Amino acid sequence: MAEPLPGALAAPPAPLRLKIDGPALAANWQVLDRMSGTARTGAAVKANAYGTGTGRAVPVLRNAGCRDFFVAHWSEAAAVLRHAPPEELAVLHGPINDADVAFARASGVRPVLNSLPQVHRWLAAGGGPCDVMVDSGMNRLGLPMSEMGGEAVARLEIVTCLSHLASADEDTAQNADQLKAFRDIRQAITARRYSLANSAGIGLGSAYCHDLTRPGLALYGGIPRSDMAEVLSQVVFPQAAVLQVRHIAAGDAVGYNATFVAQQPMRIGALALGYADGYLRCWSGKGRFAWNGRELTSLGRISMDLTVVDLTAVPDCDEGDWLDVIYEPVRAASASGLSQYELLTLLGDRFDN
Repeated sequence: MAEPLPGALAAPPAPLRLKIDGPALAANWQVLDRMSGTARTGAAVKANAYGTGTGRAVPVLRNAGCRDFFVAHWSEAAAVLRHAPPEELAVLHGPINDADVAFARASGVRPVLNSLPQVHRWLAAGGGPCDVMVDSGMNRLGLPMSEMGGEAVARLEIVTCLSHLASADEDTAQNADQLKAFRDIRQAITARRYSLANSAGIGLGSAYCHDLTRPGLALYGGIPRSDMAEVLSQVVFPQAAVLQVRHIAAGDAVGYNATFVAQQPMRIGALALGYADGYLRCWSGKGRFAWNGRELTSLGRISMDLTVVDLTAVPDCDEGDWLDVIYEPVRAASASGLSQYELLTLLGDRFDN
C-alpha cells in the first residue's frame, strides 16, 4: 500500500487491489478447528499473515475463536500485539541475542526455544513461560532429541512443546516416523500442551493433532492435501487495472526480447502488475486474467511493473477497468511452477487492500 503523503494531500488509489475474503478466512479456521477434534487450533500469522495482512487477519481469526498465534521473527510481534494479548503469541525463531530476550520478557510474548544456547540465554535472564521446539526428523530448527533430557531443559517453564512435520502433504513413511518420535518427546519433556500438526498434518488425522494444531497455508485458502480441497475456500483475490489499450498488427512483437509475436491483428492491454509485485517472470505466457467472466491470456514476458494481456475478445474492456488475476492456489501453482506458499507470500506491498 502506498505511503501517505505529507500534509493534507492524499495519494490516489493504487492500480492494484488485493481483495481478502474475511468470511472465507474465518470459515477456513473453523473447518480446521473441527478437523483438529479435541485439540485447540492456532494460526501461523508469520510473513504478514501469509501476505493477507496481519492487521486484517488476526482480528478475523480471533473473532472466529483462535487464541494461539505464531510468527517467525520478533519484528513481526508488534503487528499481532495490536490485536491480541501477548500470552496468545509465540515467536518461532526464538531468542538469538539479549535484545530478543529483553523484548520477550518486557512484552510477555513467549519465545520458542530451539537450541541449548537459547535455553541457557532464556534461563540466564530469569526464565519464565516459554515454548520449546524439538526436532523430530526435519533437521531444521529445534533441539535434537539427544539434548531433551538435560538439566537446563528440565528447569524451563514450558507452555507448548512443539515439533514440525516435514512431509505431511504426502503419504510417506516419514509421517509415521515423526509421529512416533513425537510420542517419545512427550514422554521426555514436561509441558502444559504438545503441538505437532501444521495444515497438512491436520489432514493426516486425529493422531497427529495432540493438544494444539498450527495451521498456516490452509487458513489462507491453500490446499495442503488434495483431500482437503472440498472443505477450504479461496481467500486471496488480486486485481490489476488496465493502464493502456492499443492495437497491434500481425508480425508485431510484445515485450522484452520479443518472446511473443502476433499472428494476426490484436487488441492488447498493459496491466499495472509485474515481478516487483510478486507476479514473477515465470508467469510469462502463462498468466490468466478474467473480465466479466471471460478468461484472458498474458502475452510476452512479464516486466517489473507491467503485464500485457490479449483484449481482442473483450472490446468493452478499456483503460481504467479492472481485471481479476486468476490466482486459485492449486491452479496457479500448476501454471507457474511456484508453490502455494510462494504464491501467497510473494504478493507485494503496492496492492491496495
